[in-house]
Amino acid sequence: MKRRDLLAEAVGTFALVFAGTGAIVINDITGGAVSHIGISLTFGLVILAMIYALGDISGAHFNPAVTIGFWTARRIERSTVMPYILSQCAGALLASLLLRLLFPSHESLGATQPAGPALQSFVLESILTFVLMLVILQVSRGGKEKGITAGMAVGAVIALEALFAGPISGASMNPARSLAPALVSLQLAHLWIYILAPLIGAMGAVVVARGLQSL
Repeated sequence: MKRRDLLAEAVGTFALVFAGTGAIVINDITGGAVSHIGISLTFGLVILAMIYALGDISGAHFNPAVTIGFWTARRIERSTVMPYILSQCAGALLASLLLRLLFPSHESLGATQPAGPALQSFVLESILTFVLMLVILQVSRGGKEKGITAGMAVGAVIALEALFAGPISGASMNPARSLAPALVSLQLAHLWIYILAPLIGAMGAVVVARGLQSL
C-alpha cells in the first residue's frame, strides 16, 4: 500500500459525495431541476468515471463496506483496511464541508434518511449492498475494481439501485457516503442504519460469492 493509494481513495470518495449528494442539494434548491433520475445517474456515472480514473491505483473501493468485503474475501491485506476507510471518510467529509460552504442554507446536505420504518430501510440497504458487493466481487480482479467491465457494471448497479430504492432508503450502500453529510448537517438519528446494513450486506455477498466459486 502506497500513499498514492490512500490519496486515490480520498479523491474518489470526495468525487462520489460531492457529485452525488451535490446533485441532491441542487435538485432541492432548484425545485427538481436535476430530478430523481438525474440524481441516480449522477451516482452511477461518477463511480464509473472514478473506477476508470483510479482503479489501477487503489482499486477504486470508495466505500468502507467494499473495503471490508474485499478483506473478508481475502483479496486485500488486513493492514490496508483501516487506512483505506480513514481515507474514504476524509474525502467524504471534505466534500460535505465544501457543500456546506456552497449551500449554507440546505438542511441535510443529501444525508440519507428512511422515508418509512427504520427496519424497512435497514433491510433495503442490506440487500442493495449485497447485490452491489456481489457484482463487484464477480467483475473485479483481486482487490481492485478496474477496467471497462468493472466500471460499467458497478456504475450501472449503483444507478439502478438508486433509481428504484432511493425514494425509500436513500440507496446509500456506503457508510462513508452517509456518514459525511450526517455529521456536517447533524442528521444523526438514523445513521446506524447506513453504517450497519451495508456491512451486513457486503458480508452476505462474500459468502454467496464463495459458494458460486466452490459449486
